[in-house]
Amino acid sequence: MHKPPTPPRIPLTVIGGFLGAGKTSLLVHWLKQAQGQRIAVLVNDFGAINIDAELLSESNSDTIALSNGCVCCQIGGDLSQALLQVLDTPQPFDAIVIEASGVSDPWPIAQIALADKRLSLHGVLVVVDAAAVRANAADPLLHDSLLRQLRAADLLVLNKTDLCSADEIQSCTTWLHETVGPVPCLQSQHGQLPLDLLQTDWEPTSAAPSDVEPAHVCTDHCTHDHDHDHDHDHDHGHGHSAYHASLFTSDSRNPAQVFHTAWLREQLKQTPAWVMRLKGWVRTHEHGWSEIQFAGRHASVQRARHTPDQARVLTIALRTPQQTQAMPSWMDAVWGTT
Repeated sequence: MHKPPTPPRIPLTVIGGFLGAGKTSLLVHWLKQAQGQRIAVLVNDFGAINIDAELLSESNSDTIALSNGCVCCQIGGDLSQALLQVLDTPQPFDAIVIEASGVSDPWPIAQIALADKRLSLHGVLVVVDAAAVRANAADPLLHDSLLRQLRAADLLVLNKTDLCSADEIQSCTTWLHETVGPVPCLQSQHGQLPLDLLQTDWEPTSAAPSDVEPAHVCTDHCTHDHDHDHDHDHDHGHGHSAYHASLFTSDSRNPAQVFHTAWLREQLKQTPAWVMRLKGWVRTHEHGWSEIQFAGRHASVQRARHTPDQARVLTIALRTPQQTQAMPSWMDAVWGTT
């Protein structure tokens, strides 16, 4: 009897960040920009979700359904139960997002994706209030909770940059890297980030036009001239996907060699910080065809669920000066030349 194909795992993203950092603004922006993607968002409080009336389809005590196919589900007292309800929906979602409470550690929530075979951990995104994070971190009552959030991050989002000067943004960025290490960091205003960050492969859907400036990526030596005179009511929707597409770059290889799984796992542990996502199929001595995954700063090497046509490794990375210089040589060293 022919075995039915295994359905793809649903990527789960956890959004963390301290109270008032802008997590809910980011979620609302994503929901409004879904454009065909079915996103399930699990939140603690519906009261913070301000959805335009024309986007609402229906709502009850536990769920808000949107006309674009997305839903918001209230966690209530049991996150696992709320997640099971989403997973048992007849038509699977393209992505699931969980908003952690403003004082919780997002990493234990992310481990849910590692325990359920229907899910894959896409990563932990932590939103940071650029104007308040260091003052909060200096408060003895808040320090430990805030640092746990920051250290769980696979991607930091420095939000509310419109409230800071260029020097303040640079100082905050340097502090973040000194505190948590070289975690990729994006800047945003009002939680306006590309929906590309929710795509399974974190890969842009189109190339950015040459006359559009890429969205800014924080580095330790930022000399970017930040314009803070934005109209807060301006509609940023036009050309949104194209504007952010140049945040990412990709590299694909077709390794011919047969790997040892222990060596592969060690290489994946040392994956550079600018790598957002890595996936593919290679041959290993232990398993034959093996599926490799890297997401959420976590990696796996396991027996492939099906036989691919050829070996292929796809790597998605943030487009930074460091990445531009280092990515080709890193790919060559691990996977061989193109």
